[in-house]
Amino acid sequence: MNNTKAFLNVRSEIGKLKAVLLHRPGKELERLTPQSLDELLFDDIPWLKQMQGEHDAFADVLRQRGCRVYYYEELLEEILDGEKVKESLIAEALRLSDISSIRLKDEISAYLMQKKAGELSEALIAGIHKDDFPDPGDAKTLADYIDEDYPFYMDPIPNLYFTRDPGAVIGNGLSVNSMNTRARNRETMMLKYLYSEHPLFKKDESPLWYDYSCKNSLEGGDIFVISESVVLIGCSQRTSPKAIEKIAQNLFGSDSGIREVYAVQIPFARAYMHLDTVFTMLDYDKFTIYPGVEESVSAYRLTPGKNGALKVEPMQSLKKALKKALKVPAIEFIQSGGGDEITAAREQWNDSTNTLAIAPGVVVTYNRNEISNETLRQRGIEVVEIEGSELVRGRGGPRCMSMPLVRE
Repeated sequence: MNNTKAFLNVRSEIGKLKAVLLHRPGKELERLTPQSLDELLFDDIPWLKQMQGEHDAFADVLRQRGCRVYYYEELLEEILDGEKVKESLIAEALRLSDISSIRLKDEISAYLMQKKAGELSEALIAGIHKDDFPDPGDAKTLADYIDEDYPFYMDPIPNLYFTRDPGAVIGNGLSVNSMNTRARNRETMMLKYLYSEHPLFKKDESPLWYDYSCKNSLEGGDIFVISESVVLIGCSQRTSPKAIEKIAQNLFGSDSGIREVYAVQIPFARAYMHLDTVFTMLDYDKFTIYPGVEESVSAYRLTPGKNGALKVEPMQSLKKALKKALKVPAIEFIQSGGGDEITAAREQWNDSTNTLAIAPGVVVTYNRNEISNETLRQRGIEVVEIEGSELVRGRGGPRCMSMPLVRE
């Protein structure tokens, strides 16, 4: 251990946001086609130029509020200057791409090794289209011939601008998550390299709470650091109960400061993909929630048991679980869409409850969710609106697009 102080520090869901990791949408979004949307977990074809302008405006809002913005692609470029890291990262990326021919894999590796750091960073995110690479000729296997119509040797990763999911800072440590879908595995692999190789992360001072090599899926849209001693984790379509137990044991067995983990089971459905698609924290005792969710979830309190085991205690309701976790006399749920069923459903499609708290009682939202935003204002929340006409096409809001690194 060295004497430097850990950079990573998140002990609150609402503390003033001081540093964040973003990814500016790039070439990977231009490689989406109607035929590949399902495979790459996207719902629509975005207009990249407009999307980038909206994302830049989002980043500017964060800077204006005193937050330092780091970009995934820039940090990746900085570690790719080293030949050893470059070679290792390429090998891992190609392993995850499941290329059948060893010879073809070697040829693609040699092709990528010749690229400069910035070009390689882009290629690892945008993927390798078959038009990018010379005809492999007799290096092709039977599988390559069968899949001849598939356009990529290495898929693009268009979901990377949702930086929330691959990782989560808890206290002064990092969870490098295990994604539920193969399409996003390269995102977490690259984050692990940033943690291991980039000096920003100060890995000697920042414990690893979870690793993407774990087989049980855990995604950042389900992870909420609601206080210095409590983490709330959604048990969802994308986060398994075994993963929640594993990270709870890791946190309890260390000096993380986390003494309680609350698991919130939500319906396993695309509409409820992560907990933060239907529920986010706004202030010390205020949350926004999609109407009806409160009645459809179950909450469980996990605490350290004997001999490293976990004690699991069912809670009467989500509201009572939050009161106990936060040690407050009352919890206020603010329903999206003003509580109107049709309005809430329409605005939920545009991520009305996926708010990003940048300070207590101050949140960033999409401007198109007019009724939900006005409802928040009426309940004393400062709403900072951003344009999201294209950003929203990936089905994620401001919280999804941000990975907090430091909060006050």
